[in-house]
Amino acid sequence: MQVPRARTLLAVTIAIFVAHPRVSAAADDKKRAEREALKASLLQVLQRDPLNASRVGVHMMSLDDGAVVFSHNADELLNPASNVKLVTSAAALSTLGPEFRFETEFLVEAESDGLKAKTLYVRGKGDPSITTERLYGMVGDLFHTGLREVQDIVVDEAWFDDERTPPGYDQEDSDRAYMAPTGALSLNWNAVGVFLRPGERLGAKGVVEVEPPSDYFVVENALTTGDRRARRFSVSSDAAGAQQKIIVRGQVPEAGGAMTVYKKIDNPPLYFGQTLKQMLVARGVKVKGKVKAGLTPQRARLVFVAHSDTFDVVLKRLNKLSSNFIAETLLKTMGAEARGAPGSFAKGLDVVEDFLAREVGIPRGTYVMKNGSGLNDANRFSATQLDRILRYMYERFPLAPEYLSSLGIAGKDGTLRYRFDGTEAVGRLRAKTGTLENVSALSGYVQAAGGEKFIFSMMVNDYPGRSGPVVRGLDALGTAVASVGSTMGPGRAVAELASGEKSSSPMGEMSSRVKTYLALSSQHDPRNIGFLRTAWRSEKDPAVRAVVAEGLYQSNPQDYLGVRTLLDSYSAGAEVYGRLRTVARELSVEVPGLGSLVELAASGNAEALSRVAELAGASAGDNLAEGEMAEGLGAIARSAPEDLVLALRAASDKDREAATTLLARGLVRAGEADHPFWKALRKSLGASDPKVAEFSRSLEGLMSRKVAEAKAPRAEPPLGSPVLASPPVIGSGLSETRPGG
Repeated sequence: MQVPRARTLLAVTIAIFVAHPRVSAAADDKKRAEREALKASLLQVLQRDPLNASRVGVHMMSLDDGAVVFSHNADELLNPASNVKLVTSAAALSTLGPEFRFETEFLVEAESDGLKAKTLYVRGKGDPSITTERLYGMVGDLFHTGLREVQDIVVDEAWFDDERTPPGYDQEDSDRAYMAPTGALSLNWNAVGVFLRPGERLGAKGVVEVEPPSDYFVVENALTTGDRRARRFSVSSDAAGAQQKIIVRGQVPEAGGAMTVYKKIDNPPLYFGQTLKQMLVARGVKVKGKVKAGLTPQRARLVFVAHSDTFDVVLKRLNKLSSNFIAETLLKTMGAEARGAPGSFAKGLDVVEDFLAREVGIPRGTYVMKNGSGLNDANRFSATQLDRILRYMYERFPLAPEYLSSLGIAGKDGTLRYRFDGTEAVGRLRAKTGTLENVSALSGYVQAAGGEKFIFSMMVNDYPGRSGPVVRGLDALGTAVASVGSTMGPGRAVAELASGEKSSSPMGEMSSRVKTYLALSSQHDPRNIGFLRTAWRSEKDPAVRAVVAEGLYQSNPQDYLGVRTLLDSYSAGAEVYGRLRTVARELSVEVPGLGSLVELAASGNAEALSRVAELAGASAGDNLAEGEMAEGLGAIARSAPEDLVLALRAASDKDREAATTLLARGLVRAGEADHPFWKALRKSLGASDPKVAEFSRSLEGLMSRKVAEAKAPRAEPPLGSPVLASPPVIGSGLSETRPGG
């Protein structure tokens, strides 16, 4: 009985062995077909506008078999923007380890008793994760050591050198939070929250508060309370010796609620020390003296050490939120830990280059890396090099889980939270974004619907026009890879994305939907964001999507991704702005979205300023639209005059002509001979950049002429509008150097 059974098993085994090559061949044929379909889909995307007019580098590789599945200009060195953080974080994770913790030491004079300290020393070691809440916890721990009285507080940041910002930061003169300097002692990512709210009545002074409060800040409040359309203000942050000056101008609406703006600070150790002093006093510790910078003497006695979370937690904030501050701090930390204190950008870059050469196999000199964050025009990598780093980190098991989990998840979190909606990439793709002017990048990992895992790097440089179409192109590339092995397949996935980009609905139907979304937008309620995000995903009409995007922005103006969605959704063409003007007349409302763009532009947002100039050009011949634009440009000229001058310089001739005409009308209506715009124009005449100074001279003559024309009776300004007596006389005195250089 056993012999036939043995023969049967042998026969089955032989049959399987014989059939296996056929099964394998069929699987290989299927994989080849899938990859050919993927390649065709990717080429289709690259041939579309505006990618076909841009410098594009793409490299994709299968992690399953190591095959390169697609390559397009993959060895060309391009600006990777924030994709440089993939390099910085890989080197930092390898150098420091996932279990690394930053330390902040608190010491007192050796002869101090348990209750009183002549001097409290705080020695920083570059912890980039200290927040107001964590610092208050440290103060509580100090209190429980028995500390009750302090003479002076000395902040010691000798762990880092004195250079606060790396190469690349000098290309942008900005007080925005993403430009925050590094420091061995840092707080709140070296940014401050400025909270604004209206006064008790119309015309009353607005309320300005900073968080955290301390003697480090000097607040100059020129904020007033206006009507419902008055949310146009500017906040600036400037160094003022040992303090930081916060200047707030403009108006906020009477029923507008509270608003928050974040700005960088310039002196990290004193920011930290003054906030520490404030908290010690609030906790019941007397501080009799001053906060000052200095070194910790050897005789000082250690009383408390504050530890950060493990490095893998810090890494998530770096990559998911794309923190420039953390990236640059890590460079100095690597320098101090691996090359000795004081940590410097040069030492940190040397550590990174050593990691790339010794471990990843990317030789020095084959790329350009001048900072750790990717800010501005300072770095160059190829798509092949970034993929090599991604593959190395994936194959290094002790580091791979922490590295992969630090990246944004498509449609779920980080800077990818609102991208890839409704595609196979949601939840499957993890990547790092990169965005600069005329630069967009995306690099990371994806497990396709069929199970195969890929790495990819995609960079676009020097693209014409706005960033929105470029981002959609990159998302189409990522969606194609994620769709490999699905029933839809990459070709159909890309085709559906393309078909949904421009699908206009009938005006009557569109007006009804716009009215609904405008009502939600007017509520300014963050609880509406979930619904609005779903609506933005499902709406195919580009004009309606722009209104939904405005609703997202108005529901939380502080959310960068909401701002980004609005800027990417709103265009000056007939499909969006043109149709929204028609709807505005039908519903007897202001043009949807325009007020929000003006609001962003009035806060100094460069892309919003550019968009407003385009809208001015598109408004020509439409009296209603021209009136709204004149009012909007007048508000921008008051709150962000210097930014407006730069935006006008960058505008096309057609848009500049229209914008300056409407701006002149806005200035006439304002009726102020000493309007902030004229002051900004005087400053620009003394700009260090000769091209800016030359443009300002021509703009001065142009605006003086157009203001005179706008005053003429044929301009027919609205009844009751004040009229500017005469444009300010701008002569030789304006050629003096701008204050402060």
